[in-house]
Amino acid sequence: MAGTIAIKNGYVFDPLNEINGDVMDIFIRDGKVVRELSAAEMQDAKVIDATGMTVMAGGVDSHSHVAGAKVNAGRQMRPEDHYKTNLMKTDLTHSGSGYTVPSVYKQGYDYAAMGYTTVFEAAVPPLEARHTHEEMRATPMLDMGGYLVLGNNWFLMRYLRDGEFDRAAAYVAWMMKTHKTYGIKCVNPAGVENWGWGDNVNNLDQANIHFEMTPREMIKGLAEVNEMLGMPMPLHLHANNLGHPGCYEITKDSLKIPDGIKAKQKMDVEWAETKMDPSRDRSVYLTHLMFNSFAGTSWGDCESGVKDVADYINNKDHVVIDSGCTPFGEATVMTGDGPAIHDLYTLTGNKWSNADIELECGSGVLPFTYLKANPVHSLQWAMGLETLLLIKDPWKTIMTTDSPNGGPFTKYPVVMAWLMSEASRKQTFSECHKWANDRSELGGVDRELSLYDIAILTRANTARTIGMAHRKGSLGLGADGDVTVYNLNPQKLDSNNYEELIRAFARAEYTIKAGEIVAKNGEIVSVPEKRTYYSEVHVEDEKEKEMLVDVKEWFRYYTLGFANYPTPEKYLANPTPIQINKER
Repeated sequence: MAGTIAIKNGYVFDPLNEINGDVMDIFIRDGKVVRELSAAEMQDAKVIDATGMTVMAGGVDSHSHVAGAKVNAGRQMRPEDHYKTNLMKTDLTHSGSGYTVPSVYKQGYDYAAMGYTTVFEAAVPPLEARHTHEEMRATPMLDMGGYLVLGNNWFLMRYLRDGEFDRAAAYVAWMMKTHKTYGIKCVNPAGVENWGWGDNVNNLDQANIHFEMTPREMIKGLAEVNEMLGMPMPLHLHANNLGHPGCYEITKDSLKIPDGIKAKQKMDVEWAETKMDPSRDRSVYLTHLMFNSFAGTSWGDCESGVKDVADYINNKDHVVIDSGCTPFGEATVMTGDGPAIHDLYTLTGNKWSNADIELECGSGVLPFTYLKANPVHSLQWAMGLETLLLIKDPWKTIMTTDSPNGGPFTKYPVVMAWLMSEASRKQTFSECHKWANDRSELGGVDRELSLYDIAILTRANTARTIGMAHRKGSLGLGADGDVTVYNLNPQKLDSNNYEELIRAFARAEYTIKAGEIVAKNGEIVSVPEKRTYYSEVHVEDEKEKEMLVDVKEWFRYYTLGFANYPTPEKYLANPTPIQINKER
């Protein structure tokens, strides 16, 4: 249960409160950060001496694939991923297995050991929402939520094609409540629908089959609906033509579509105290930029197109991205982009799966290994780091591996070391194919991120971007008592000693969740309760009723009955709805 804790004399990095390594004390009571503890409270408080250590808010991962049918398909497809990596049962914890797609228990423990306390599932197919919530509920300790995949949804394609934006908004609001999900995810807009007929879309103005909707129309329509409703996070976009040489151009053009759409976050919540405005100000959150930034015309002449996209983002304020870094080694590719998975299968010949999810979306899974000797894989490594080092404002960037697509989330410490240490990057350049240096800008980059920057990329900006900064990502008064203490002394930090960075980030000295120590030196010491967040979006009752008449009529195309479609709250751990658009 939430306790009373005093974390004394640590170097605190809290970007939302503009605290950059100040030596401070952090106090937690009843699971929340408070200004101070009384003398009586201090007598019973757990006191952590953080002298010479780094203190940050608990890590927030805003894009990871950790729950649902595709993740489970990855586990079933890859027994080799599980027998190699095992976790023994203890009196406190469950056993577990898996490296790139760990079992639900193991992934909760692994995240907590690194100092993370909040993780959002990046893609929830509506029909698979119950399954997704079951796995999130079983994942220990982590506060979680999920983004609903809507970029190829039959109802929305019809409504947006016919200019029925009010009905589209009512449908999105109803779907968020029905499936207890949090934000709008848009994967290969208009293209996945074509994949049902073995096709794709190749440019932003190509209409898809039957619905005659283009990617441009879907991105614009969903971005507008997102702001009509005042959703907590921007439209979460997985752009078209992912993973193809030359795709950086369609990525950049896709980012231009929501330019001019003003962010309107309408959340009815109590905000933790922060010096910066914690509300979001972006209208589009592009995911895994690395996979969408290839230049060239073929795999023979491909090169990085990150600089061109980064230059655009550097001059605009409506975009935030996550990186999709590829730290070499084993990965499991899983995505709602069915055509992309098929293309990867034709390249590799690896085992794979693909699925069409009725009126809603698609999915695919394929094992993959990123090799340092492979020219394209080496280039991808460089491109992933470019996305975070060439975009100048860290408040426009978020660090991910698109886990497990670029690599498992347990590789985050290695990515952090590359970002903070030019020496670490040079060492990797010396080990991998020369394309990494010859066909990217990374070799000429001497920028080294600070601990303050890392706190932005892994906590402050992730929470702010997805609308969780009212309680996550900071150590301001009223914030959740989620704190990470790393055994890193900023005064003695030596970027040339990157192995020390990796060790410290891999096993937090303390991970504190809602005022309770859950991990010490990477070992799990308690397993407290968790929460699941979702958006309860309000629209006028009449508009919802009108929309539902149409939805029930079209439900004849589903293989299940309308009454069995919703996800009841019992599927969630401590369901925590966030009221959206409540006062209209």
